[in-house]
Amino acid sequence: MISDDTAQAMADSALYSWGQASAPPRLVKNRENIVFEAHLKDGRHVALRLHRPGYQGREGIEAELRWCESLADQGMPVPRPVRALNGALTGSVRNRVTSCVEWLDGVPIGAGDQPLSGSPEAVRAEARALGRLIAQLHISSDAAPPDGFDRNPWDGEGFLGEHPLWGRFWEHPQLSEVEAATLSSGRDLARALLAQAQDYGPIHADCLRENVLSTPDGLALIDFDDCGPGYRLYDLATALVQGWGDPLWGEQAAGLVEGYRSLRPLPPDQEALLPLFVALRAFASAGWIVTRAPGSDPRQRLYLERALELAQHLENRTPPWETSR
Repeated sequence: MISDDTAQAMADSALYSWGQASAPPRLVKNRENIVFEAHLKDGRHVALRLHRPGYQGREGIEAELRWCESLADQGMPVPRPVRALNGALTGSVRNRVTSCVEWLDGVPIGAGDQPLSGSPEAVRAEARALGRLIAQLHISSDAAPPDGFDRNPWDGEGFLGEHPLWGRFWEHPQLSEVEAATLSSGRDLARALLAQAQDYGPIHADCLRENVLSTPDGLALIDFDDCGPGYRLYDLATALVQGWGDPLWGEQAAGLVEGYRSLRPLPPDQEALLPLFVALRAFASAGWIVTRAPGSDPRQRLYLERALELAQHLENRTPPWETSR
């Protein structure tokens, strides 16, 4: 990871493509993507992203931005891309692709290391609103399918192939022999069950609480960095996975499905596959964390425990949130 000072200098240079900022940009996060808040000289309030090298190339990033532009045109509460002075969607600084999107004022609805907050009724109501937002995303995407959506697909190979998008989770170095066998069996079972999933199209693929903002106008969705073609159930699953083990997880799951169904069909046989997709996200996260954090990081074991438990629920054919009620 580059230093904050280096990132600041890169941001200052990057903003020349958008006419410069009226004040030094504010560093929001310095992780894989580096994000700044900036006010351009023309008065626009933007988020500047310095995209991580090696994940999405320029074509993939511009495909994401074109989709967001289409969604915003349809009234979806997502960040609208801000084109550079030359009309391009992206720029460059050093070895990174850069982009700007309109700043959305709001606060995340939660975080992965925090419990679901509020009464059961409040948790269910918020989940219902999020379910409606995800349904609106899918409806808008079907109404105006993105052109040239050349992004990594969240399909069988992307989740469970020999080279999954986020890593070979069944080979995590902290797995015991028995645990590795459990995840290998879970992988085989997931591959068989995945054949029953039907609804496939553009998805956000990362509807975590940190990526859902509560704004004065309702919920909004940010951070489309992982978006691509995929199974629509995966968007619902990413909204649920952080609730693992929470006593209000069942309320969240029920509200999410209710909200989604209020705008878009979700047949019972497809709803029954939701535990599969929550497990798929847990599997992916267990692979992802291997190269993103040191072995001593408590998330290494936490993500494994979650993946192992959800693999067992797959084997038992039991919805994991029912045990949280």
